[in-house]
Amino acid sequence: MTIRVVIADDEDLIRAGLRIIIDAEPGLEVVGEASDGAEVLPVVRTQRPDVVLMDVRMPRVDGIQATRQLMALDDPPTVLVVTTFENDDYVYDALLAGAGGFLLKRTKPDDLVQAIRLVAAGDSLLFPAAIRSLAARREKTINPHIRRLTDREGDVLRLMAKGLSNGEIAAELVVSQETVKTHVGNVLSKLSARDRTQAVIKAYESGFVTTS
Repeated sequence: MTIRVVIADDEDLIRAGLRIIIDAEPGLEVVGEASDGAEVLPVVRTQRPDVVLMDVRMPRVDGIQATRQLMALDDPPTVLVVTTFENDDYVYDALLAGAGGFLLKRTKPDDLVQAIRLVAAGDSLLFPAAIRSLAARREKTINPHIRRLTDREGDVLRLMAKGLSNGEIAAELVVSQETVKTHVGNVLSKLSARDRTQAVIKAYESGFVTTS
């Protein structure tokens, strides 16, 4: 199945470069572009991509607000934020808004392609160490939903925070991948999280998973 991608960036050169890299890869296709945040929603509604590469700093509507707009759709795409600085607070706010991960603009082409495939699959967390670093700068808040997790679901969430895939979690806990998939689904449901990234952020913010 081909992964359909929309590129949202206010720099023509960046969009052109990303398109060349993505379209050269089997199973990936750029189906639309947006030159600022205000153009993203109409393009997504028309093209229905699987993944949106979202520049976080754009005129008129920034990547954070554009991400919120996409997450309000009935069937939103996965948003992969593209940024210059990994410690940018805008990045964390975009993750809170619903982005599934982020990518640095200096990333190598092969890593870009791998990141797109990873967020499209949704099986593991993109750049867990960087997300932990961003979370460490935020104040902790009480999340009563964390208490609803069973001990095993808590174990799974901690391993998710390390960036482990379902297969790796299954090996760590000596259970089947189907069992892990069920636990992951329960974690997302109980925490009202759209994906693994959202669940892990909630775990960090509540102090359930520490950043030390």
